[in-house]
Amino acid sequence: MITYKNVRKVRFPPSPACCRQAGTSYRKRILLPDFKNKIVLAPMEDVTEPPFRLICHRLGADVVYTEFISSEGLIRDARKSREKLFIYDEERPVAIQIFGGDEAVMEEAAKISESANPDFIDINCGCWVKDVALRGAGAGLLKDLPKMKRIAESVIKNVSLPVTLKTRLGWDENSIVIVDVAKMVEDIGIKALTVHCRLRHQGNQGEADWSWVKRIKDAGVKIPIILNGNVRTPEDVKFAFDNYEPDAVMIGQGAIHNPWIFRQAKQLMLNETYSEPSIEERIGTCITQLELSCELKGERKGTLEFRKHYAGYLKGLPNISKFRLELMQYLELEPIVTKLKNFKSNYSLSPA
Repeated sequence: MITYKNVRKVRFPPSPACCRQAGTSYRKRILLPDFKNKIVLAPMEDVTEPPFRLICHRLGADVVYTEFISSEGLIRDARKSREKLFIYDEERPVAIQIFGGDEAVMEEAAKISESANPDFIDINCGCWVKDVALRGAGAGLLKDLPKMKRIAESVIKNVSLPVTLKTRLGWDENSIVIVDVAKMVEDIGIKALTVHCRLRHQGNQGEADWSWVKRIKDAGVKIPIILNGNVRTPEDVKFAFDNYEPDAVMIGQGAIHNPWIFRQAKQLMLNETYSEPSIEERIGTCITQLELSCELKGERKGTLEFRKHYAGYLKGLPNISKFRLELMQYLELEPIVTKLKNFKSNYSLSPA
């Protein structure tokens, strides 16, 4: 059984034996995945854990990212940070994203991350929360571009994997520096840049200005530019590709309550329409992710931490608030699965 408990027995998490392809050496994967016209899953704290990433991959996400991981936590061997290194081979291509404000610590954390066998490493220079940004990490690096450059160079020089970077337009309206950042990171060897098209003070609220992606392209930057920020519907994905020339579009919060958004966006771009998942698929996918969560974390922790996903999988169904409360009474897998299956059967038998 693949569990976090098993992962903690080794210094670095191995790729799960049940998914490993014989004779494959992931250490030799030094080319960045192709981002052209791709739709990717954003790194999100407490959301993009392995089971959710795997579900999104199966539903059309071309590239996925881990939750962001503290460089300090990694070098101090903190359990929570080490657990975030876990990767299913089936979810590839996958990036491990790290954050921090100290060059030496980021260098060591990158080495540790590389040993977990991701396809590439991503540096977070966009986290807006005070505990990160005001300590000189995440979006705080937008106030000190030389430091951002030194940290990125240090990571690049000390790993063999491709290194990418994710950031924002700037700290505030008076310091929009994204074009300069794009040119700088391209010059030092960053292989792709994700632009969250908001300012630091906006957090995840307000409108994102996607026009900056095209401005970066028009400035002559050649590395892949990934558009992120306020991408919530399949229509948003298509509109971004049609109007702003990104190499890829990254979806964050829009995927939390609708992991089908990746498949739907591809359907829309190909056929000008898309389908909604059936009740059978919604409940079936919910059960699959719940089972993966319990397998990885144990039943108690797996069921507890899965509660945030019920709203998305059951959204729009009748009397769902009461049913969600019922599901949350259980800390064991079997009664939850039974209730979900019974709900699906009863819903399917209900008159239209």
